[in-house]
Amino acid sequence: MSEISGIGKVLMVIGAIMLALGVIIWLGSKIPGVGRLPGDILIKRGNFTFYFPVVTCIIISIVLSLILALFGRK
Repeated sequence: MSEISGIGKVLMVIGAIMLALGVIIWLGSKIPGVGRLPGDILIKRGNFTFYFPVVTCIIISIVLSLILALFGRK
């Protein structure tokens, strides 16, 4: 019975992560400056556009690392 409760906990964590990512993506476009920070790569040539948000990825990584470090402690 403990294996099933363990699987249930894993599914709940995965669901919570997916919910949090959905909210971040949904509200991300409403936060000014996110995705258009200095250091983000934008290349436009003719009908081709390449965009890679380097600095935005770094900031998101730092914020997520801090959140997981705070909640990951036992």
